[in-house]
Amino acid sequence: MLPIPANAPSDAGALEPYWTFYGAVVAEQLRRWLPTRPSLLLDLSGGRGRWPAQAARAGHRVVEVLGFRHASERRPRDTVTGVRRVRADDLAFLPDACVDGVIAEERVLSFELMTESVVEDVARVLRPGGRALLCVDSLVLGMAILAEQSYWAHLCQTTDVMLVPWPDGSITRCFSSAQLRELITSTGLEVEWIRPRTVLSPSMIDHVIRSGSGSMERLVRTELEAEPDDHDTVGIHLVASARKPL
Repeated sequence: MLPIPANAPSDAGALEPYWTFYGAVVAEQLRRWLPTRPSLLLDLSGGRGRWPAQAARAGHRVVEVLGFRHASERRPRDTVTGVRRVRADDLAFLPDACVDGVIAEERVLSFELMTESVVEDVARVLRPGGRALLCVDSLVLGMAILAEQSYWAHLCQTTDVMLVPWPDGSITRCFSSAQLRELITSTGLEVEWIRPRTVLSPSMIDHVIRSGSGSMERLVRTELEAEPDDHDTVGIHLVASARKPL
């Protein structure tokens, strides 16, 4: 499940338009990111997303890893042609330079606190010229969760790594855009782009959808064309595209 911002209304239904919009943005970002010719892709999202099925429908072969780094997972409901599911807690079963692309959605890189080792593995299995689509929790989300729990001392700390305890007992790692860029480049990958997953606010999305003044397709197009001045002041998640040099 996607995390609900700390300042969200108590009525879960109030955010339903936003999460519908969020899912549409992710799907369109993936559609634009996918290779233009049939490729072999690796998905690390642990069955928590519908992205392997989307990639398979676009003509790609997908290896979906369940149980990666012992992360929680949602068992896929049915078999999808073109998607092969493998249960493994790391990528040791894969040889070097064997896949054309890696998808790490559903915040898997934030659930794994030693994110550097995951991205090193991603870089290892990518073929030269291969690409990775990576999603992490942002500092915006981390600070909101800490403030909601009155962890003011944690907010004042200026450590390089922000680990955020959630009310359910879990811990996630949050990143600034600079930290995400350093994480990627430290493994030898090149950053193609980094941006907040969504810039438009839940209140704006709710108003537009409920008023009938704009279609979902138009909202998604507006979102993906937006260029925020500061990637670290908006959005609960950051998403990045990286490439392995030829």
